[in-house]
Amino acid sequence: MFKGSMVALVTPMKSGVTPDTPVDTEALGRLVDFHVAAGTDAIVAVGTTGESATLSEAEHCKVIRDVVRFAAGRVPVIGGTGANSTVEAVRLTRCAKEAGAEACLLVTPYYNKPTQEGLFQHYKAVAEAVAIPQILYNVPGRTACDMQPETVGRLSRIPNIIGIKEATADLRRVGRIRELCGDKFLLVSGDDATAREFMLAGGHGVISVTANVAPRGMHDLCERALAADARGAGELDARLAPLHKALFLESNPIPAKWALHRMGRIEAGIRLPLTWFAEKYHAEVETAMRTAGVL
Repeated sequence: MFKGSMVALVTPMKSGVTPDTPVDTEALGRLVDFHVAAGTDAIVAVGTTGESATLSEAEHCKVIRDVVRFAAGRVPVIGGTGANSTVEAVRLTRCAKEAGAEACLLVTPYYNKPTQEGLFQHYKAVAEAVAIPQILYNVPGRTACDMQPETVGRLSRIPNIIGIKEATADLRRVGRIRELCGDKFLLVSGDDATAREFMLAGGHGVISVTANVAPRGMHDLCERALAADARGAGELDARLAPLHKALFLESNPIPAKWALHRMGRIEAGIRLPLTWFAEKYHAEVETAMRTAGVL
């Protein structure tokens, strides 16, 4: 069910930079339509790119429900339901299932730095509590917690843990995780800059920040890479590479939201402690957007 270009969707908000800038539900619906038209293969609602850390639990659940409603079966929806509290992760995962999401994406618990055994027990508890397909998410650069391939291998034996989003940019992990988990375990990149190589090495796709801004380009890149067309994928990736870099000039999703605002797709809204994108970087992002063909 899950492969190719899967967008880590931003959560659009009304203009402003406040602790409780309102979610813009109408813009959210337009973004879903934008992705369906562009061929995006799946949508991740309220992952970390969707500002999950600053949405209340009620808002979090509502955005997932709204994305499922707007998608209307046209594209699979994956609910971002990770937390550094196992109880909270269970609640959010249950909410995503009730909303009609096809699967959930659960980031490793951040800040409290669990052991590998703690990670295993955390994910096992969530999987046993909620009968929905679940995708692990390892992004140590954001969480200070690195889930080792051996732990992933143990978790892969739990029936409804179906894959992992691996965002270490360590391509050696593709082969190691496949060796430990088998061919049917979903391997998804969480790093746009190395996603092409990840797929050519045997991965199934990418959960992408770049796809927010260049959804058709990312879809086509994934299609070529999954067909083992290294040359074609390389040509497409060369056009997207400046955007992969530019969208991390400040903390994600700050640049992505600015780019979407520049494209006229969302208002200039974000929640503290994130701030609006610094003007000194605007020209670099605009140049990258032009190179990618989205301006």
